[in-house]
Amino acid sequence: MSKLRVVIANVCRLLLALTFILSGYVKAIDPLGTQYKITDYLAAIDLAAMVPQWTTLSAAVALAAIEFALGVFLLFAIKRQFTSRLTLAFMAVMTLITVWIYIADPVKDCGCFGDALTLTNGETLLKNILLVLCAAVVAWRPSDMVRLISSSNQWLVMNYAVVYIIGTSLWCLYTLPTFDFRPYHIGVNIKQDMTVPEGAPQTEYETTFIMKKNGTTKEFTADNYPDSTWQFVDARTVVTKQGYEPPIHDFIIDSATTGEDITDSILSRPGYTFLLVAPSLARADDSNFGDIDQIYEYAQEHGAAFYCLTASTDKDIARWRDITGAEYPFCLSDETTLKTIIRSNPGLLLLKNGTIIGKWSHNLLPQTDELNAPLHQLSIGQMPKQSSTSSRILKVMLTFLLPLFLLSLADRLWAWSKWVRSKQKENNIFQIFKSKKKMRKKIVAGNWKMNLNLQDGVALAKEINEALVAEKPNCEVIICTPFIHLASVAQVLDQNVVALGAENCADKVKGAYTGEVSAEMVKSTGAQYVILGHSERRQYYHETAEILKEKVDLALANGLKILFCCGETLEERKAEKQNEVVKAELEGSVFHLDAEAWKNIVIAYEPIWAIGTGMTATSDQAEEMLAYIRSIVAEKYGQEAAEDTSILYGGSCKASNAPELFSKPNIDGGLIGGASLKCADFKGIIDAWKK
Repeated sequence: MSKLRVVIANVCRLLLALTFILSGYVKAIDPLGTQYKITDYLAAIDLAAMVPQWTTLSAAVALAAIEFALGVFLLFAIKRQFTSRLTLAFMAVMTLITVWIYIADPVKDCGCFGDALTLTNGETLLKNILLVLCAAVVAWRPSDMVRLISSSNQWLVMNYAVVYIIGTSLWCLYTLPTFDFRPYHIGVNIKQDMTVPEGAPQTEYETTFIMKKNGTTKEFTADNYPDSTWQFVDARTVVTKQGYEPPIHDFIIDSATTGEDITDSILSRPGYTFLLVAPSLARADDSNFGDIDQIYEYAQEHGAAFYCLTASTDKDIARWRDITGAEYPFCLSDETTLKTIIRSNPGLLLLKNGTIIGKWSHNLLPQTDELNAPLHQLSIGQMPKQSSTSSRILKVMLTFLLPLFLLSLADRLWAWSKWVRSKQKENNIFQIFKSKKKMRKKIVAGNWKMNLNLQDGVALAKEINEALVAEKPNCEVIICTPFIHLASVAQVLDQNVVALGAENCADKVKGAYTGEVSAEMVKSTGAQYVILGHSERRQYYHETAEILKEKVDLALANGLKILFCCGETLEERKAEKQNEVVKAELEGSVFHLDAEAWKNIVIAYEPIWAIGTGMTATSDQAEEMLAYIRSIVAEKYGQEAAEDTSILYGGSCKASNAPELFSKPNIDGGLIGGASLKCADFKGIIDAWKK
């Protein structure tokens, strides 16, 4: 059952990932198209005039980046809990929007996949319902997602995906969309794509007339239209049968001076025709008008036609002429059509016998040095050979997918080599010939503190023991309990799997010390470890370095191993005295030991400001401190002893941040407080050594 659950979760994860990557990418390569769609939505709720264009364009780029990045994060199982929850929230919002679209029908296409794939509003709703269910499955069990890259290398994929997709959007804004899914792409003969083939089915309509007579309102069709005694009220026309609709069906060019329809004369003209497309001259970029004028002069010189197509008013056309000195003829066309033709304002098209053979953004217009011969002799005058979809897909794969694949492959090879090394450590024959020293212990220790009564404590110990016996951990596990639990818990633990420790011991051998528990007593319960020097003992019970020194000596004399705690307060950290404080704590209590006794010491660095506060030292802060501690151990006992000393981190360590902390070379595990009081939470941290 668990395997089936994992399979279902990963199928849902991959479906979401591929959908988000495709949706995000097609939006990113056409940010202006996404902006137009956002504007359509705003217009449906009467907000289009209130929202600046830079806002909708920024939203278009951001939406593409979020979708694409979420898809990549899901594909590689990056930040699994965060990513799965964000995906579910995102899909919930999108599904609510598509419910509104389905009911209100404000737009005919939601724009989920740009112009690459058009879905009806009903199809979009069904798609989003499926995806939100998949997102719920993934969010329910995010840990079931199989990682394609280790947690320590996730930041590379995260940064690369975000930079890549935002860079793609900016590049396509500056130039033109990498892939052109619209009807006016290079290679299309506009006139041919406007033609309805002979015999093609025609669209059928039915008109209903609403008429009124003597206070009575009735509906009529053309077949039973009433006599003149009925008063006309309204008419409603609906499509009863959809016929053939050509790919281009809304392209009309009118002369700006005469108003004459000159579409056919322009599209049927033999030879070359330049079309400068500027949907709105009032908002058009005029920084390159000099290049446009030079292209117009070149066209005149070499017998090519040149027209400017716009949806602007006479006033805006006159203003453009004043600013740029334009002498080329202006023609009028529908603004939406012009925005569909080219994603640039202005943009330039080159037609040859009515077929589009070139498209340029105003940022990358042909330059004078390129226009040094008649068009039929120039490369821009020929149908480009390199514009095949397959070659552009190959470029995308080489620039994005290949680097990610190589990174993932290198990461998996590294993980495999670590697995091989772990098997080598278990191989006795290999160890005979291996000259390198044994790696230091990896440890996860739980500190229950003053929690749980005897019955609950024994029950928790049994649950932890059963879980770890069933699935052997990759590290040494210790649970340190209150004194009253020790003897009872010792009876339910397999101490080859889970070791037992106390939270404290007295600084006296024995005697009239009411309430104290000696190291000998601790040892007699079956415990192997004892925690000493915890900040709470220092703070609440005023344990000094001298008292701790006595405890350390007595614990070692009775055969106990020691988890010795050290760490600084927030004030000491802000004053940058953390190194000084930690060194003093070690020197005052444990650095008096000889090298042999030192082998029984495990250091636990716990920044006091991160214990029970929810604050956590960053992995880099923790690594820096543990590296410093190892360096002062090396100064005292030598480099080999320092390399053999296990040093743990404690302080709001939990399953979510343990993998990152444990990935650092000097962090050998954790001393866990609150998260050790629940088996699932504690095991989640222990399992971090498997990731």
